[in-house]
Amino acid sequence: MSAAGSSEVVSIRILDREYTVGVEPGEQDSLRSAARLLDNRMRDVRGANRMAAVDRVAVLAALNLAHELQQLREQTERREHELARTLGELQRKLDALLDA
Repeated sequence: MSAAGSSEVVSIRILDREYTVGVEPGEQDSLRSAARLLDNRMRDVRGANRMAAVDRVAVLAALNLAHELQQLREQTERREHELARTLGELQRKLDALLDA
C-alpha cells in the first residue's frame, strides 16, 4: 500500500464493508488477493456470530495471519540454514577431491 503520488486507487470489500486503498501500479491483483484472504479469515473467525465486534474479529484474523507468517519465516530460516550446511559439506568434499 502506498501513500505516494504514483499510487492507484483500488476498492476492496472486507466483511461487506468497502475500503479504498492506494497501491503501487501493478500491485492491484496482489492487494485484491490479500483482501480476499483477509475477508475469508475474518469470516472464519466470526463464524456464525454475526454480532461479533468487527475490531475483535479483525485483530484475531490478523493474529492468525501473523502467526502463520512467523511460522513460514522460521521454516525458511531453517531451510536456509540446512541448505548452507549442505553446501558447505559439498564444498569441503569437492575441495578434498581437488586436493587429492
